[in-house]
Amino acid sequence: MGSFLPERSRKPGEAFTRFLFGRRARRRWIHLILGGALAMPYVLVGEVVVGPATDSRYVFNSFPLQLVSFAVGLPLAAVTALFPLTRPMSVAGVRALCGVDGDRLADGPPRTWAARRRTVGWFTLHLGFGGIISGMSLAVPPFAAVLVVLPLVAGLRGSRLGLPEVLDHTWALALSPVAGVATLIALAACAAAGGNLLARWAPALLGPTPEDRLAAAERRAADLAVRNRLARELHDSVGHALSAVTLQASAARRVLDTDPDFVREALAAIEDTTRRTVGELDAVLGVLREGDEEKEPTSPTLADDLDGLLRRTRAGGLQVTATVEVNPDALHPLVSREAYRIVQEGLSNALRHAGARTPVTLLITGGGKELEIVTTNPTTATGVPRPGGGHGLRGIADRARLLGGTSEAGPVDGVWRLTVRLPLEGTP
Repeated sequence: MGSFLPERSRKPGEAFTRFLFGRRARRRWIHLILGGALAMPYVLVGEVVVGPATDSRYVFNSFPLQLVSFAVGLPLAAVTALFPLTRPMSVAGVRALCGVDGDRLADGPPRTWAARRRTVGWFTLHLGFGGIISGMSLAVPPFAAVLVVLPLVAGLRGSRLGLPEVLDHTWALALSPVAGVATLIALAACAAAGGNLLARWAPALLGPTPEDRLAAAERRAADLAVRNRLARELHDSVGHALSAVTLQASAARRVLDTDPDFVREALAAIEDTTRRTVGELDAVLGVLREGDEEKEPTSPTLADDLDGLLRRTRAGGLQVTATVEVNPDALHPLVSREAYRIVQEGLSNALRHAGARTPVTLLITGGGKELEIVTTNPTTATGVPRPGGGHGLRGIADRARLLGGTSEAGPVDGVWRLTVRLPLEGTP
């Protein structure tokens, strides 16, 4: 039950023990040890410099010279920390071992010199603290173990271990186990304090800069744009197909016994519609599966399938009168694709909201510098609007706006009119 108690109800001794030896403290200790391991190559380079400079052949046997070599190696570490991959490596270590929230740390290499300087500061601190704690972790436990067993092993007292002379006294010998345990606790306290300091400094030195936040916002906006684009593709293709198939099947059922030719035509249109829609759905899902956000799903265009779209729509009972005063083959592929979706959604709206046997006019003109698409149908039709609708007109507006065009929809003189204008020049 103790592990479920809030922090305020824990005993001071328990909190102190967790600070020194808890899971987070142990993981941060490992992080410091890794910093010491990264510091070793730089210390060796420092020894190569310090040895000839001090005319010493055995730098490794001299603790002061080791400290000097360590001090010489840290600036070298700072220089290598300017490489771009240093920050992602450091961030990965901090996230895994220091218990710092991922949102408080930056992703990817630094984008500015200010961010690189902060990374240099972090890397130098990590290797500096890590080198010190690693050295203490190697030296202190054996020394503490000797102090703990010293009263029990008489042979250690006269050995050449370099023990302090004070341990020759009886009272010091009796207290040596306490001193050994205290030394281990001091080591744990130094490691916990060092790990805590690095965890506190990590967000300041490895946190996202304004440039990182801007890049993250741009990535989120790009992801949202991709999702919206794919949602429009699915809505327009699948939504139109379901509306058309529903009305085609309903019309065929009503005249099943009296007009077999119409039934055959409706069934053929249903087959064609579903086959094409399955192909479009596979293309969109293929983009999602491959994770290629830059790839455009295969979509029909006015040049490819305007006649087929009109034929399938008429098979559902909609009386479409189409006038095309532009050559679809001459349109920019992007304009032709978006225009097809706009025409498809305009006819789908008429199917869903006006009902079958409703006269609909479609006019596509390309005079001047813009392509104009106009669909009209009576507002007095008896069709029942589909609940939850309204996304189609929003999608049309989005498609027009992305190409720099405009869209207008609403009742005009007793008819519902949808007008979309797309620029033909300067199209992205």
